[in-house]
Amino acid sequence: MTTASIPLAEITSTAIGVLCREIGIVNTARFLNQFTTGGGIYTEEREHLLGNPTVDELVAEIERKRTKPKRSWKPTGKATRPTKRSS
Repeated sequence: MTTASIPLAEITSTAIGVLCREIGIVNTARFLNQFTTGGGIYTEEREHLLGNPTVDELVAEIERKRTKPKRSWKPTGKATRPTKRSS
């Protein structure tokens, strides 16, 4: 038994359709994302975004964040309704 060769683009399209139908669009996107490689040069991008901090600078930043007071939510006891928008 021989089978006809199906173009890879058609197989991919069919497979994505099946995945969307069976596991949903979001989970299909998550699944496909694991096979996607990133672009760019991570080391250069990281250095551009973060600079080149010393260990002492990193420790100071960690300590600063640890001592930062945390905001806590306190109920006001007032219930509010959303206002209607005028068209």
